[in-house]
Amino acid sequence: MSQPSAQLLRSVILSLCFMLGLTLLIVHTSAQNPPPTAPATTEKSAEEVHKNIQVLRGLPESQLVPVMNYMGASLGVRCSFCHVNKDGNWDYASDEKGAKKTTREMIAMVNGVNKNTFHGNPEISCYTCHRGNTSVAHTLSVPLPTPEPRPQPAPNAADQPREALPTIEQVLDKYSQALGGAAAIEKLKSRVMKGTVTTVTGASFPYELYQSGPDKILAVITGEQGTTERGFNGNGAWEKSPRGVRELGPAEAYYLRRYPDMLKDIRLKDQFSRMAVAGKDKINGREVYVVRANTTDNRRERLFFDVETGLLVRRSSSVVTPVGTIPEQVDFEDYREVEGMKLPGTIRVSAVDPFYSITRKFTEIKLNVPIDDKRFNKPG
Repeated sequence: MSQPSAQLLRSVILSLCFMLGLTLLIVHTSAQNPPPTAPATTEKSAEEVHKNIQVLRGLPESQLVPVMNYMGASLGVRCSFCHVNKDGNWDYASDEKGAKKTTREMIAMVNGVNKNTFHGNPEISCYTCHRGNTSVAHTLSVPLPTPEPRPQPAPNAADQPREALPTIEQVLDKYSQALGGAAAIEKLKSRVMKGTVTTVTGASFPYELYQSGPDKILAVITGEQGTTERGFNGNGAWEKSPRGVRELGPAEAYYLRRYPDMLKDIRLKDQFSRMAVAGKDKINGREVYVVRANTTDNRRERLFFDVETGLLVRRSSSVVTPVGTIPEQVDFEDYREVEGMKLPGTIRVSAVDPFYSITRKFTEIKLNVPIDDKRFNKPG
């Protein structure tokens, strides 16, 4: 397989950190102008950071590009549908294209319908009507398809007792035991993982991840143009690439630490203010318990645990924005024994923008190995 280009390599490096997705705006400009977004508690609004923001005023800046991705995916278009690109240079603030004006009108319409008809609940979005097309269907197509016959209930179905579901405490306890037990989880202090990351285009890169404690992380990715490292030592985040060494902005640091987090998918209970077993479903032919949960910052998630093994096989979340609810899904596969614990060897991330859908496959995982804290510090 031919070596990937430097531009694609850098895009993938960013995508490893930006699971909710930052589009080409960030990819092309972050090296020269690190995003000025602050952490959620002090985050600036979109209009404080970017020029000519009109109907999305008040939107947290970290949601601006995911919202752009969502609208693009809903209409099946890319950035250039609304934004001006001349000779490779983007002018995102320009109103030259009429599609941008139309988009603003559509956002205002969606906001109005949700506010006035659905009492502020995000019931409709761009995708409600567009479904991946720039135009929408205005009438029925004839001849109409023959309606499917209604399924008939099984005899005495109403009299059949429903299968009892486990409590959330039982599901979480079985998950803890499946991972290796509370003692093994408590012992987990560091992790080194090596393998590859692969994009939806099939480009694959050698990938290494070093983690120590709850907040120290170093990601290393190698391509034709050399090696790029991104690290966080608990206080500051940085990047070292063939272009040199630079500090990461607050937003970049946030996304670097956000995923993969060494304990994020292991210690689940403290992340949620509410959890409940909602029912059963099937994933890849296997029965799973579906857990509905609300995070401590009031975001909704669904977690899927294999009924037989007790292991977490999927985690889906969503972010509510003015134009729709943006989904994200992480699948955990190929669990294997690693020094007394069971850990997934393959992690698939599915995002709205397929450019940021990444598959990590680890061929080597080591736990509780000594890692010099200096590795996480910014190179001199």
